[in-house]
Amino acid sequence: MIDTLKTIDRTVAPEIVDAVNFKLQLKSYKKFTLKNGVDVYTIDAGAEEVLSLEWVFYAGNWFEDQNLVAASANFLLKNGTTKKSAFQVNEHFEYYGSYLNRACYNETATVSLHCLNKHIAELLPVVRELLTDSIMPEQELAIYQQNMKQRLKVNLKKSDFIAGRLIDSYLYGEHHPYGKYTRDEDFDKLNRQQLLDFYNKYYQQGKFMIFVAGRLPVNLEPLLNEYFGDLGNSNIQAGPIALKSSEEKKFRVTNDKDGVQGSIRIARPFPNRHHPDFLKIQVLNSLFGGFFGSRLMSNIREDKGYTYGIHSFLQNHIHESAWMISTEAGKDVCEAAITEIYKEMKTLREEPVDEEELLLVRNFMIGSILGDLDGPFQIIARWKNIILNGLDENYFYNSINTIKTISAEELQGLAQKYLKPEEFYELVVV
Repeated sequence: MIDTLKTIDRTVAPEIVDAVNFKLQLKSYKKFTLKNGVDVYTIDAGAEEVLSLEWVFYAGNWFEDQNLVAASANFLLKNGTTKKSAFQVNEHFEYYGSYLNRACYNETATVSLHCLNKHIAELLPVVRELLTDSIMPEQELAIYQQNMKQRLKVNLKKSDFIAGRLIDSYLYGEHHPYGKYTRDEDFDKLNRQQLLDFYNKYYQQGKFMIFVAGRLPVNLEPLLNEYFGDLGNSNIQAGPIALKSSEEKKFRVTNDKDGVQGSIRIARPFPNRHHPDFLKIQVLNSLFGGFFGSRLMSNIREDKGYTYGIHSFLQNHIHESAWMISTEAGKDVCEAAITEIYKEMKTLREEPVDEEELLLVRNFMIGSILGDLDGPFQIIARWKNIILNGLDENYFYNSINTIKTISAEELQGLAQKYLKPEEFYELVVV
């Protein structure tokens, strides 16, 4: 070892390798199936004795008959069972140094647990209790309603919150799961029996899968079978729902007449990940507004100074998506910022990107993916996204190949096809 070190010339800097030349590999998952047909996807990796477990139910707002039922049922899962109060539930997980969370999305809702793997046998029985015996007490529902109404009242004073609500309703329609938003009276309409009925159908008897990552205990499969292998696993799917987008495309909304800042949202509908252009558009989006060195940032932040930050992105939805540009700017420069956004679209339509800038974008995107693969929790999150969208590992490798090989001419053609101002909804909230 000492002789080898002496041969290294430390006066010479190591060779710099562009991220685009890296050969990225997505670590494969291992899968097993519980007695009830529930699929479990696992990544066994990491240096620390920790675990992440996530139960993913088809119980998002796509399945509710009344606004807020899905989100409220999900929130109240851990607020009491026939054996434990909300305080006792939280105390149990805290005693073992673990963290239990829940979240509700459009198609799915989740319960997630982070813990030391040595405590898994003490924690899984209580997770089962929440999924089979949650009672959602009236007093917990009342506290939830009061807190959420107060939070909504505060948020409704913020232009960015209003803009986020409205642009989705214009894109998808206010009654579509992607486009509906919450009003104060929606909380008042909630009742405990509704939530229990939803819970029974979509949690106790619903369809779910489990994702596990970290240092896996040797008895993981028998433990999961013991506590979750007898739960219901109905064949519930989120079928398509027709869009009812707005015919009007330009909106100006005054939320606070004394406000000094405006929130800008410019967006157009876009197909989901199964569309052949989706992966290519990810590259064009990065060039346009997807990172700190993008065209929008260089122009509207660095050159014009209209905003602290502006970015564009494709929404992470399963059935439909949208291409969104989002920023906050001074009220007096909002219209000028919008003009510059359309100017950057025009430039991308009319002029091919040079190779130096395209290499920068390629390196950024590959580097970002490399960072996202740093550890078992990040790897299982990427697999979860692939699986829930009905894709396979080819999607990952096709994405890498697209980033490395797409040409300036292809990007210009995509800009001409999709970056048409007349197809974008335009909203300013001040």
